[in-house]
Amino acid sequence: MSVSARRKSAQDYYGFIKDPIHGYVRITQTEKAIIDTRPLQRLRRIRQLAGSEYVYPAANHTRFEHVLGAMYLAGVLADTLPTDLPLQERHELRIAALIHDIGHGPFSHVFEPLMMKYLRKTHEDLVPWLVSKTELADVLEKRGFDSKRMGRLAVGHVGDRRRPYLDQVISSSIDVDKMDFLVRDSFHTGAGYGSIDVYRLLYSMDILDGNLAVDGTAIAALESFLLARIESFRTIYFHRASRAVQIMLVKALEAAKDELELLNFDDPEGFLRLDDYSVWTGLKECRKSRAIMIDLELRRLLKCTYERTVYATEELVSNVITKQTVRDDIQKEIAHKAKVPEEDVIIDVPTQPSVPYHRTVEIQPLDIPVFLRLSHGRKRKAQLAEVSRIGFVLQAFMNIIRVYTKEKYRDRVEQVSKQILGETPVSAKISV
Repeated sequence: MSVSARRKSAQDYYGFIKDPIHGYVRITQTEKAIIDTRPLQRLRRIRQLAGSEYVYPAANHTRFEHVLGAMYLAGVLADTLPTDLPLQERHELRIAALIHDIGHGPFSHVFEPLMMKYLRKTHEDLVPWLVSKTELADVLEKRGFDSKRMGRLAVGHVGDRRRPYLDQVISSSIDVDKMDFLVRDSFHTGAGYGSIDVYRLLYSMDILDGNLAVDGTAIAALESFLLARIESFRTIYFHRASRAVQIMLVKALEAAKDELELLNFDDPEGFLRLDDYSVWTGLKECRKSRAIMIDLELRRLLKCTYERTVYATEELVSNVITKQTVRDDIQKEIAHKAKVPEEDVIIDVPTQPSVPYHRTVEIQPLDIPVFLRLSHGRKRKAQLAEVSRIGFVLQAFMNIIRVYTKEKYRDRVEQVSKQILGETPVSAKISV
């Protein structure tokens, strides 16, 4: 990027926000106007990791600080790419990262099963709708941005064939979203798996044939990124106690959905009224969900009676257990043989939509583009396996199969689960 372009970019900044992860995050006038809208301010009341606070007491951070971090990293990447990006594109990428999570419902991913089951939508589907139907559209249009385009870019769906890198900055195997939440979630939980050299990755990226790619010289940083994804998933996003809380919240939301009109949002106002605070209060007051909420407030959680970990380079090894119809049949069989109510046996797997970042470990060898530098400034596209055997091995798909039930049924369900699903092999207990 030329010096004049950098100066022009720097002059656009209005002020800054102090962030515990990235330090001082500068914002432009446009970004300030976006931050002050209701869709963005609502994110202050949507926790990033609902349920994790029962395991990690400091994990009470919200989607609001995460989107600020993602915006910052998008700006760093856009400003440091060797391929000079137009100023408008750099602004677009920052804004897209800033608004990418506005479609999250209360309790973040915990709300996802309801939307998928009854509305056939995910939180990403709501982002373009919210951008175009709220004051965000006016804020963007008045400042020269196409609101419809920004809504698509925010979820990585612009679909520009000449410039696919625009989508990839926001949504790909190594996007700014993942770079921020892995470091941020590790910081707030104290789990310790967020020691990723994010800036080494950002500074080593370039555009190759229109796609984002990582310089092969930064392979150590890429390997640590992959390791952090796997270990954070195991210790944070799919922690057995956190999942117990999330499963209970899903049950409470399901029970109260009609009385609280949780899915009646034909207009943005109906959706924006839903946040962690308002819905938690509603669930406590609703007769159908009150008992679950009392158990949550007293930390009387569901108990994990069975756990088995399966590693495979293909999903084939575990695809049977991850099919909902098969899971339902096995749950019924366990409940019948253990003589407990069917609703009190729950099989949990990482592909459940309520699992935070359940796609975090679903990566294939070709999903992370790498390039090698040749003579005379030329670059050659490479597969990850060419430069890192560790990276190739880490891309194995991981399934953790668990069975939950109430404390009073624990022994019976545990015994029957082992009979039906088999004993956990010793090899499955060994970490990668």
